[in-house]
Amino acid sequence: MVLTALGAFALCLAMAGLQIDGRVPGRFPLYVGVVSAAALGLHATLRLVAPWADPLPLPLATLLNGIGLTVIWGLHHVRGTDTNEADRQLAWTVIGTVLCCAVLLVVRRPQRLQRYPYLAAAGGLVLILLPMLPVIGIEVFGARRWIGIGDFTVQPSEFASILLIVFLAAYLGLKREVLGTAARHLRLGRVKVFSLPRMRDLGPMTAAWGVAILLLVGTRDLGTSLVLFSVFLAMLYTATGRKSWVGIGLAMFSAGATAAYLMFWHVRQRVAIWLDPFGPDVYTEHGGSYQLVQGLFALADGGLFGTGFGEGRAAEIFASDSDLILISIGEKLGLTGLMAVVLALLLLAERGFRIALGSREVFTKLMLTGFAFLLAFQVFVVLGGVTRLIPLTGLTTPFLAAGGSSLIANWIGLGLWLRVSDSARRPPVPAVPTPAEDATVSLRLNGAHTRTFAEGGDGGVTPSTRATPQG
Repeated sequence: MVLTALGAFALCLAMAGLQIDGRVPGRFPLYVGVVSAAALGLHATLRLVAPWADPLPLPLATLLNGIGLTVIWGLHHVRGTDTNEADRQLAWTVIGTVLCCAVLLVVRRPQRLQRYPYLAAAGGLVLILLPMLPVIGIEVFGARRWIGIGDFTVQPSEFASILLIVFLAAYLGLKREVLGTAARHLRLGRVKVFSLPRMRDLGPMTAAWGVAILLLVGTRDLGTSLVLFSVFLAMLYTATGRKSWVGIGLAMFSAGATAAYLMFWHVRQRVAIWLDPFGPDVYTEHGGSYQLVQGLFALADGGLFGTGFGEGRAAEIFASDSDLILISIGEKLGLTGLMAVVLALLLLAERGFRIALGSREVFTKLMLTGFAFLLAFQVFVVLGGVTRLIPLTGLTTPFLAAGGSSLIANWIGLGLWLRVSDSARRPPVPAVPTPAEDATVSLRLNGAHTRTFAEGGDGGVTPSTRATPQG
């Protein structure tokens, strides 16, 4: 399957070069060779240290990463600019796979991560708050999601999400029974409509809501705060099974988003773009709906089978290689290619949920649920934004979009996926009987009663269990 994914990447890259220049790209051997070495090296490491891991996530991630690299190269080559962005994406791919290998080698027992919940929470909050600092924080179109040191920029929230999911899995695994307790039920006749939690248990919900609002106010980034809070709600529902928590959380976040709409101009602008993108005032306004409308036209141009890499308008759209890369895929490969990519993302998320279902421990079950939901919800937010289903938020598509922070964080998360799947799918080791168990003697009395005796400390025999009579 890894070889199939690499073959699809090589075919896609060769096709892009033939459609643009009429020849295979000059960087074809470099790109295919480096990606193949990284993927096959990771595969070999996986077979050695985690042989029971799910075999599907690595080929799917390799396929998505290769398609993203091809689209990024094609967009920049059509523009007539250099291919530095594609070269950087190749470098991020290598770094991401190396860190994925490191996770497999270092995290031998993922359940041990639950020993450091508050350290993970502190690290995640520090990363979230870094863009708010006046010196290193970078603001783009009203949102502060990046930190910069010289020419090097990082989006810390991509790495913060991993730490926060680890913290939530550890915390909710310990508190799930308390949080699942309902104070009273609201009924219509004999039908239960809603279960209200106890007021003293609202602390975690209030804290998560406060962090989301702090992130929204401090960075003015509605997309990241929405994704992180939604992941918290999904993990809380998984831990408790209470729909009331989801309802209360959505109501609280809606109140915070409404306040943000009234306070920040760029949130109001995003909503205006969503409601009326073709309005002349909205379209021609600085930072208006031009990007979204051109993306919709590009999707329409793609049709069923795409325009190919040599034609189309996606190369001229701002952020077509990052925030709007699904638009570029839809134009170049058509509805057929876009559906194939979305199906690969869906299958990757499905494998994450399947691994979570197969996990034997609550902590790993919750952690994998958080990672799988994060990927699925992020794709929904991105695809919904570029197709006007919801307001455009400016998030990146996992494994596809240009940018080192997102790609490296995705590969690190995949390393945890694979390690947990190895633990979940590995056959249990038969227990070795202890001397005390060897001393257990079973006696059948009269064929009706079975009494088990264990050797006592004084050398005598004491009864330990009694079975019910048969017949």
